[in-house]
Amino acid sequence: MAINKNHEFEELNGVKCGIVERGVSEQRMQYLKDLLEFNKYEVIVVSKGEGDVPITYTVGVTDYTFNPMNAVFGRVLKNRRGEVVGIEEWRNN
Repeated sequence: MAINKNHEFEELNGVKCGIVERGVSEQRMQYLKDLLEFNKYEVIVVSKGEGDVPITYTVGVTDYTFNPMNAVFGRVLKNRRGEVVGIEEWRNN
């Protein structure tokens, strides 16, 4: 269910989560996981696909009110250098 496109939530591994992104690569999943955990969010990752199908990941946080665009544009997230994560960094990692 979603309030809007940028605020989705569902159960991942039996835990209600705010969805950060769906269908991401392993590299993107690892970036998001590291960034969000650094910012004190509990992250849950679910993989999809096997065999000839590429594996993709859904990344969520246990704070089901989390909205990734509000976090970026609200300047809530910081990287390990202590800098605010802007839209360019969010999109390009």
